[in-house]
Amino acid sequence: MLSTWISAARPRTLPTSLAPVILASAYAWSRNIFSGRITLLCALFAVAAQIASNFGNDYFDYRNGSDRPGRVGPRRAVASGDIPPKTMLAATVATLAVAVFLGCLLLPAGGWPLFVLGCVIVISAIWYSAGPYPLSYHGLGEITVFIFFGLVPVTAVFWLQGGEWFDMEILAAGVAMGLLSVDILLVNNYRDVETDRNDGKRTSAVIFGRKAVALSYLSNGIVASSFFFWYSPLPAVAAAAVFLCSHIAAWRGIVKKEGAELNAYIGRTAMNQVLYTLLLIAVIYLDNNI
Repeated sequence: MLSTWISAARPRTLPTSLAPVILASAYAWSRNIFSGRITLLCALFAVAAQIASNFGNDYFDYRNGSDRPGRVGPRRAVASGDIPPKTMLAATVATLAVAVFLGCLLLPAGGWPLFVLGCVIVISAIWYSAGPYPLSYHGLGEITVFIFFGLVPVTAVFWLQGGEWFDMEILAAGVAMGLLSVDILLVNNYRDVETDRNDGKRTSAVIFGRKAVALSYLSNGIVASSFFFWYSPLPAVAAAAVFLCSHIAAWRGIVKKEGAELNAYIGRTAMNQVLYTLLLIAVIYLDNNI
């Protein structure tokens, strides 16, 4: 049973919630405003919110009829009968409550603006798959991911540690994180284009086609890698080369694979985001110490 819940949490995708927190905290460290407590709380909040969203996606996709037998994606707990629908709904609410509790612990640092932002994040986590107009069913999944797994976490975590909200360097880093997070969703939509089309789920792949999605995947990594050049040229060139080699290799694998073979590229894309984060932190360090 534990393995079923771990699978339902979709651990392959969790690095995309941690990477922006780590990057923002590295910026805070470089500017001598780092707070270990805030970093830890933000990381736990991000993971809890994403797991709640994943649980909710499992439940609502089943309820909406888009998770059916024969799907090529990873096994879904509710649709496969591993977890009863009511149990998954309860787990979604409970995990979301944990995220809310963690967010409340950050209120002394963020005040009422953080309260408003937290409410928006919680609503979006559910609205992604639920409600009369679920975002992921109407081609808005990528925009949602870009905002809440890129721009918002990078700028908010940095701000909570004492930085400026509208710092152009931090905003640019948030854009890069958002693009790389979107790539994870693009792999999912690329894989499921036929079943999503049959289910009336209008993802980016259904609307624009698989070739456009594959090109977007490649372009997102290239655009994100250009941010390395905000810093010293030599480390930037080295970091961009390392990341692009891994990113392009993943893209080439994606366009050659079909069906369940693409599942591994969700995790691979998430790990490329982690690689990018570590490389960028190294470039920031070298830029500040050379």
